[in-house]
Amino acid sequence: MNALTIENLVKTYGNGFQALKGIDLEVPAGDFFALLGPNGAGKSTAIGIISSLVNKSSGRVSVFGHDIDTEKEAAKASIGLVPQEFNFNVFEPILDTVTNVAGYNGISRAVARERAERYLRQLDLWDKRKGPGRELSGGMKRRLMIARALVHEPRLLILDEPTAGVDIEIRRSMWRFLTELNEERGTTIILTTHYLEEAEALCRHVAIIDRGRIVERGTVAELLSHSMLETFVLDLGGEAPTVLPDVAPFSLRHRPDGRLEVDVPQGQGLNGLFERLGPAGIEVTSLRNKSNRLEEFFLRLVAQRDEEEAA
Repeated sequence: MNALTIENLVKTYGNGFQALKGIDLEVPAGDFFALLGPNGAGKSTAIGIISSLVNKSSGRVSVFGHDIDTEKEAAKASIGLVPQEFNFNVFEPILDTVTNVAGYNGISRAVARERAERYLRQLDLWDKRKGPGRELSGGMKRRLMIARALVHEPRLLILDEPTAGVDIEIRRSMWRFLTELNEERGTTIILTTHYLEEAEALCRHVAIIDRGRIVERGTVAELLSHSMLETFVLDLGGEAPTVLPDVAPFSLRHRPDGRLEVDVPQGQGLNGLFERLGPAGIEVTSLRNKSNRLEEFFLRLVAQRDEEEAA
């Protein structure tokens, strides 16, 4: 069974703006799935429709086989949503923020209390349970919303930009928690993010949405295999020569910081590059990716679509 099935989903707002233009999407149960796209692409609209916060214009959406129109309560009970914006009572004690929402899902106070403690401990918030939410940092507020979304133990967790504005240490700790949730409990996770390294590090499948349409989908490995170039930054043992040698099929250039940058075509190993640099007196001490490959692919894909539409 799919955790999520979307068929020909359309959303047109009252002002005539068509946010979704007939998207189709399937997310297998147990998957860790990334929905990527620029601002205004339709990601949040799609999530709003899936979670019954936004009315669709046409199309069909089902969550674990429950149609959101004819079986709304069953579909909603299967979903935990972590939205972009903080939407809890900041004056309420943190423990109450988690336990109270459980009551809306028919969970007894005793069970809610046990689950709230479990998730607050796992997310390093238990020691702050008696204080109000307004005293939490931005990253801690994000984790509180994850705990709140999980208290009714949904089979599908949807995270809309969950690590926006948090520091790298908190982001990495959230990555570990979400990976364990997916792998150990089998919770299906759908993630939207601007940090494309999250998708590359966490997710098995990816769909890219742009201007209301799904423009690419597949496994992360499949999408990365479409990337024709990979760019590396080279640290040198000495100064780079003023005139760089011809290292075709690689493309070598200077950087303002004294390092070199090289484009490596798909399928080309780096040994051939080093065989050309050595005789030219260029000693490479280390190298690193300039940016993650998924980000490069995404930017090229959007640029290609812009060129096609302009033509």
